[in-house]
Amino acid sequence: MAEPADIQGIGTSPARRWLRRTAALMIGVPLVAGLLAGPAAPAARAGEIGKAPTGSRTVDVSLDGVAPSAPVKGDTLTISGTVTNRGKEAITRATVDLRVGSKLPSRTAIDAAAKRTDFVLGSDPAPLGGKYTVKFAKLPSGISQDFTLSVPVGKLGLGDDGVYQLGVSLSGQTSRVPYEQVLGIERTFLPWQEEERDSRTKVTYLWPLIASAHVTAETDTDDQRTPVFADDSLATELAPGGRLEQLVSLGSRLPVTWVIDPDLLASADAMAGDYRVKSGDTTVAGKNQAVAKKWLTSLEAAVADGKVVALPFADPDLASIAHRGKNVSGTLSHLQTATEAAATTVQTVLHVKPSTDFAWPVDGAIDPSIVDVATSAGAHKVIARSDSLQETGNLSYTPTAARPIGGGTTAVVADARLSTAFQGDMSKAEDSTLAVQKFLALTLALAEQDTDTERSIVVAPQRMPTVAQAQSMARALHGLDDERWTQPLGLVEAAGAKPDTNATTSVPGASKYPKKLRSQELPTQAFQDIKSTQVSLDNFQVILTQTERVVTPFGNALNRSMSTSWRGRPLEAQQYRDSVRTYLQGLINEVQLITKSDVTLSGRSATIPVTVQNRLLQGVDHLVLRLKSENATRLKLNDGGAVAEQPIRIGPGHSQSVKFDAAANINGQVRMTAQLYTEDGTPYGEEMTFTVKVSELTPTVLLVIAGGLLLLVLAGVRMYTQRKRVNADGPDDGGGEPEQPSDPTPDTGPESGEPSAPGEKVER
Repeated sequence: MAEPADIQGIGTSPARRWLRRTAALMIGVPLVAGLLAGPAAPAARAGEIGKAPTGSRTVDVSLDGVAPSAPVKGDTLTISGTVTNRGKEAITRATVDLRVGSKLPSRTAIDAAAKRTDFVLGSDPAPLGGKYTVKFAKLPSGISQDFTLSVPVGKLGLGDDGVYQLGVSLSGQTSRVPYEQVLGIERTFLPWQEEERDSRTKVTYLWPLIASAHVTAETDTDDQRTPVFADDSLATELAPGGRLEQLVSLGSRLPVTWVIDPDLLASADAMAGDYRVKSGDTTVAGKNQAVAKKWLTSLEAAVADGKVVALPFADPDLASIAHRGKNVSGTLSHLQTATEAAATTVQTVLHVKPSTDFAWPVDGAIDPSIVDVATSAGAHKVIARSDSLQETGNLSYTPTAARPIGGGTTAVVADARLSTAFQGDMSKAEDSTLAVQKFLALTLALAEQDTDTERSIVVAPQRMPTVAQAQSMARALHGLDDERWTQPLGLVEAAGAKPDTNATTSVPGASKYPKKLRSQELPTQAFQDIKSTQVSLDNFQVILTQTERVVTPFGNALNRSMSTSWRGRPLEAQQYRDSVRTYLQGLINEVQLITKSDVTLSGRSATIPVTVQNRLLQGVDHLVLRLKSENATRLKLNDGGAVAEQPIRIGPGHSQSVKFDAAANINGQVRMTAQLYTEDGTPYGEEMTFTVKVSELTPTVLLVIAGGLLLLVLAGVRMYTQRKRVNADGPDDGGGEPEQPSDPTPDTGPESGEPSAPGEKVER
């Protein structure tokens, strides 16, 4: 190895120095070329899988905190994070620096800057240097070190108001490249606004309280209509630290518009009382009443200002209905009832009157059929998104959210950049910090677009944010608390804002609907299943004396079957629909004909009993039992016809034996059919068949029987006379057999009409 003097070119000949310089240039050219080339192509990176990272990717720089996120004059900016050596060699003379870039002119420039990953010599700014660095003598391979950089805002060199890019880099040396180079860099954004703007952008942030379906159509086997939950996972979300608890806790301190699925409120309200949870083939008592009550109390306090939008009950999938369900009869009527139930549920549970005039398709993606379905249920405002209703007029700014799209309908177009800002994994501090800083930067850049016109911008985030996502969203909104460039606004007011005449109002065609979203839709078969269940429910409810006990729970369950929450879960969606249909069929079968054995008729006339059983916990009415003789010549019913009918009315848990008069003309067998019908003539349940054997007795046979009976009577008189004579003469020492008592047990038949056994599952 050469001595230091040799490396520096001291004490060597000119020729040798020239050779060494040439070699250094040859080594340095590809290095500089690599630094200037920017990010490697995907194919090149794919070939490096398994290799240690090199160049400006050697060190992973993680930015875990930026405080304050939007500083003002006089603040000290503190950036904390971690550096991790991913290379195979130790790094010496490691220095963490802060680099402040120039002002970014637009939101497009922000997007482009966010995609940069490698350090580019000449493009990236120089470090601040001086005392605003953190140094490590050595950073071994695979080792991480925490750092904190604190810089007075006045030392950052910020100029006019706007968005600046910040870079945190690590420079150092390795044994392979023994000179200083940038081995890792991470970038973020710093919004800089010294004073409150004269014209501020109004921002509407939707705060969704939506959950997947948890309540089944089933009620427990008692007369209290105790609801049954498919599982107890909702309690986990409502409990302290749970997703829904965090949304309420965070949202209560934010200027947001609550967007609520009424089914969630109904489910939490049901959990606050007695409820049961399915466990295999049985149910167990739920134990999380206190959790549900506390959550509902907190939510009621949080929404007291009245900024609440209620979605249709169970948040039906509007796109699935529009593309696959609207041609299945009855589907749109479910959407209408879901909308009608929304206001009632919210007012009952939260004691606040919500707005029910909004429809929210998945990801704000719309086409004409989705708009038609949304408005068919009474909504006049559709929450869309700017990546669906795209601008076509080459505007240099983001227009106001409200857009008239015809037919008295307003599209409230949410900003796609801001709405998708927190869709990723926010569980890592770095990911959350970068998302928050970019969100704030985008809002300031938006406000900088047109300072002479006030605009109303809507942010519609993901429907069911995770805890980490919700916390990141809250941090971002708190960064706007001082209202220097934004001002909060409710959704109802945003929808009523004056539209921008230059903004597009043309709804995209069906071909523009995203293929990924279309592939997640409920299939047509789902709506056919729902229709089939509804038909069965309609036929069932007409015989009940308390229809509301089944119509309400099953109607809600059918609405849940169309929920947006089933997207991406086709198997679970099918299982839920099947469970609703199976349970309803089980209730229908609780009212049935008791299987009857063959009957023998001796004589020309008799009665034929048929038993109807009701094992429900409510009475049934408006049923007709029809008995039909397949051979009226041989056996006639009632007034001489082949068919006889009798109305049926049975109390809860009882059976009724219905008797039909029959007249026989000819000996032989006759096949009989019994069938229940509703009053409108619709068959109810399965028909039952049995055979009647007619055995007519002739006069001769009757005379023979009468003679035999006469002989038996005479024999009895003779025996009585003899016994009386013996008793008069005294006791007989020979001893006689004692009289045997007759059997006191009466003969009971199968048509006893006794109540059915308790403990059967019944409807609400």
